[in-house]
Amino acid sequence: MIIVIHENNEWIPPFENAFKKLNLVYDFWYLPEIDLNLSDTPPDAVFYNRMSASSHSRNHRYEPELAIGILEWLEKYDRTVINGSRALDLEISKIRQYQELEKFDIDTPPTYATIRKSRMLDGANKIGYPLISKHNRAGKGLGVFKFTNMESLKNYIISDEFQPSPDGINLIQKYISAPTNSIIRLEFIGSKFLYAVEVDTTDGFELCPSDNCNVESNCPTGVAEKFRILKNFKLENIQKYEKFLIKNNIGIAGIEIIIDEKGKIWTYDVNTNTNYNPQAEAKANISAPLKIAKYLKELADQKNLALQSSSSSRRFSSTL
Repeated sequence: MIIVIHENNEWIPPFENAFKKLNLVYDFWYLPEIDLNLSDTPPDAVFYNRMSASSHSRNHRYEPELAIGILEWLEKYDRTVINGSRALDLEISKIRQYQELEKFDIDTPPTYATIRKSRMLDGANKIGYPLISKHNRAGKGLGVFKFTNMESLKNYIISDEFQPSPDGINLIQKYISAPTNSIIRLEFIGSKFLYAVEVDTTDGFELCPSDNCNVESNCPTGVAEKFRILKNFKLENIQKYEKFLIKNNIGIAGIEIIIDEKGKIWTYDVNTNTNYNPQAEAKANISAPLKIAKYLKELADQKNLALQSSSSSRRFSSTL
């Protein structure tokens, strides 16, 4: 039995199709419709947490808090959880991400955090221009804007267009210039490197790779060549990322990096709720959702759970 915990139905079809292709027994726990009875015992299954830090953009502001409670509940009963409570803790906080990455000698851009808008300019003076604004809790690149001088940043802060982070912590971060106007997203399954995808940032920073991202944003999904899987991509320190994931119990993730003009690698985001671009995968003849399905099946097989009935799970699907 495989159970996926999530809050966005639009991101589910690629995974459900992969589960069906392998004839897996599965269920989906849709968090906006979930209540948790702490006296219940969770079903014996392999759980895959796909809680997203961008849930507030879909009017699901408090689902991350509920999800962490559910994950702690599952871990209390020693259930197999992919991307458990620690993974979600890092998913919803760039500050905590950066501190943990640095422990593994993975460089992150100089960053200033504040809950006061009035101190963002002070932070900018410490970081230096050009820089970007950023949310501590965000996804899809929401709230990311580039500023080349103090006047433009100040005008943004005092304008009606200012977007506060949903957790109230706003970040100022050094802008890393990449000569290719692109970033690279490293995809991992089973805490092991799968492939790298290059993402064109020319049109902005809202870079969710799923076909079903918010079409009202400048999210460039569906635009030709915005996402390109890199063949024979190699990174000398890829083991550092794998060790980081293993240490933090993160089985599935996308980690975003920028390579600057001097060839230095900067890591600026860890996505434990990762989506994949179907057009890029089709061209590269690879399917991450299918590989995830096989990974989860292997874990379920190890615990003799793959063929168990889903009836006990569905009893929990609406009320927990």
